[in-house]
Amino acid sequence: MMYLRSLIFNILFYGVTAVLAILALPTMLLPAAAIQAMARFWGLLTLLLLRIVGATHRVSGEIHQGRQVIYAAKHQSAWETIVLSLLLRTPVVVLKRELLKLPLLGWYFGRAGCIAVDRSAGMRALRQLRDDALAARDAGRSLLIFPQGTRVAPGARQKYEVGVFALYEVTGLPVVPIALNSGDVWGRNSWTKRAGRIEVEFLPAIAPGMARRDFMASLESAIETRMAVLDAPYLDETAMTADGD
Repeated sequence: MMYLRSLIFNILFYGVTAVLAILALPTMLLPAAAIQAMARFWGLLTLLLLRIVGATHRVSGEIHQGRQVIYAAKHQSAWETIVLSLLLRTPVVVLKRELLKLPLLGWYFGRAGCIAVDRSAGMRALRQLRDDALAARDAGRSLLIFPQGTRVAPGARQKYEVGVFALYEVTGLPVVPIALNSGDVWGRNSWTKRAGRIEVEFLPAIAPGMARRDFMASLESAIETRMAVLDAPYLDETAMTADGD
């Protein structure tokens, strides 16, 4: 039954995404705010479609709406790429430059004002990231970054990259860690979705002014401590299923 529900979800999700991307093409001629509004609408549609597989979400903690911050979120699936723009009212998103090459979607990412990072460019990319972050801050925008730089499966370990500290240092903004377990429902590269509730936890903000080593340790500890709790039921169930096989 879950495979059938997943099939229906995937057909509708990719179909709706394609149609929306085509219908929204005129927004490419409008200010970035028009594309950002479409991004929020896409996030809302995605949440509605996920009900087909019995997937919901719950938000806890202080979102800091109306205050400029840097959101540093765990990245487990496509869910947060799509839905956090809705929950956070479209912050400036830091993403890998390769995403700009996606048909249609890449155009929207570029026009929406996302900060694209060329991960092969080393220090040059870091300098550009700092310049773009300052421009976003001066424009009154919050930022969203996935500090591990890629999707990480539940229970897996991945280094926290220095880019998040570059944003923190250059902008002087507080960093709000976000723990979320979207991978328990929408697995990386997984066709089949799972019923369940995605927990999105906004953790206490990290104030400006910390040294690099202390900041990186505080951020990783805050997120990973909560992830151990959020992912535990899924990992236990997966282990029991494997033992049963």
